[in-house]
Amino acid sequence: MSQKQMKEAFVSNHNGTSVLEVTQGLCLPAFCILCRGLLIILSQHLCSSHTWRTRFFIDFVFLIVPLVATLTILSSFVLLEHLAVIILGASLVYQIYCRRTCCARMPVQKILEKFMKISLESEYVPAISCFRVINSAFTAIAILAVDFPLFPRRFAKTELYGTGAMDFGVGGFIFGTAMVCPEVRRKYTEGSRFYYLTKSLYSVWPLVFLGVGRLVIIKSIGYQEHLTEYGVHWNFFFTLVVVKLLTSLLLIIFPVTKSWIVAISIIVLYQLALDFTPLKRLILYGTDGSGTRIGLLNANREGIISTLGYVAIHMAGVQTGSYMLKKRSHVKDWIKGTYCILLTAISLFISLYIVQVNVEIVSRRMANLAFCIWIVASSLILLSSLLLGDIILSFAKFLIKGAVVPCSWKPIQLSATNKKHSESLVSEAERKEPSLCLITAMNRNQLIFFLLSNISTGLINLLVDTLYSSNLWALIVLHLYMFTNCLVIYVLHLQDKTIKFW
Repeated sequence: MSQKQMKEAFVSNHNGTSVLEVTQGLCLPAFCILCRGLLIILSQHLCSSHTWRTRFFIDFVFLIVPLVATLTILSSFVLLEHLAVIILGASLVYQIYCRRTCCARMPVQKILEKFMKISLESEYVPAISCFRVINSAFTAIAILAVDFPLFPRRFAKTELYGTGAMDFGVGGFIFGTAMVCPEVRRKYTEGSRFYYLTKSLYSVWPLVFLGVGRLVIIKSIGYQEHLTEYGVHWNFFFTLVVVKLLTSLLLIIFPVTKSWIVAISIIVLYQLALDFTPLKRLILYGTDGSGTRIGLLNANREGIISTLGYVAIHMAGVQTGSYMLKKRSHVKDWIKGTYCILLTAISLFISLYIVQVNVEIVSRRMANLAFCIWIVASSLILLSSLLLGDIILSFAKFLIKGAVVPCSWKPIQLSATNKKHSESLVSEAERKEPSLCLITAMNRNQLIFFLLSNISTGLINLLVDTLYSSNLWALIVLHLYMFTNCLVIYVLHLQDKTIKFW
């Protein structure tokens, strides 16, 4: 076998892992982000403010290093990681509580009652930004780590059926993008739908360019490919283009608040087509039933047809984004919202079990009903974990008046004398100080980070024999690769640069 064939075989024919293990791995970064925020609050109280180098180091250690470890050397010890992070978080909360500057002489019950009455001020929902960044970081690590023996094969993309950790990355990316799409943010008016559609058509040209560019480069240098992932010519950028165009049309016809109905309708009809028409046979074996790749449809059948499933995931993301951006006045309103999202996630996991037993198990290759339910349920679990972490972090900021944590809510307490005015519990410095935050930086230039990660992965694969690399060397390469990508994005953010192509 040639080197290319060996690398293709190394990432092919895998059956995935359990839904529970993927869910455990997804929730860990949420708790790490909480610990990072608590550490920033405590360190600000004990010492002076941080430099950008210190803040970058803290963010990298709490966001990137645990993800690398979870996907490599600590993949079999995720529960121990959770335990360690929970103990660290509880210790930090206790230390902050003991050093509180607000409600210093109040009992715990009175403090909690007062906390429930405050408002949370933010121009956006931090959990959404963190969701998108976690998914981007996870994807960036996984696309390189999968080429090393250190990466567990059960986390790799599945061949036909199953739930691999990498299978979540694609669906999670589309779900995260949908939560902040223009329709959710109300960037168009009722009278300008044609203008908005034109704008949507124009906005996809960078994705078309990236998709074509990736295709040309991959074919010209003979880079390894996983053929049954999307097909011969198709890639994820083309999927994003089609999903963007189809969902833009759907959201012109249907209101954003009814996106869940559209999502359910599309995926149920698609699953019925898989079960009762030759569509499934076409995806798996082509038009002639022998796996032919002759013709455009046969060559790219997985990528083209599975787009329907991703459209359903996008519409579910739109509905979630619309719910998340509802105006909520107090902490108790956000606790109720978090509870509703968690309850929905649990209901979807129960539905997933029923569908896998009675209909069909998860298949990323087909993006079937079970796959879409799994992606949405896992996304909602991660989102609810992040919201819970944000609420705990807001409580810590409430205890230490003037604490500054980037990418988090700002507690606002209503004045007892005049409720038309409010007293900010954050310092004026937070409003003026530039955000020294890796999360904000990655969220700001997400497409550039994804593109940079893909280019870096290709270069490393061309320069390093990943198949025969030792575990230590693999860890060094992965950390240097992520450090470089994150540093570039961080410096762009410090320079106040947002790179867009449209």
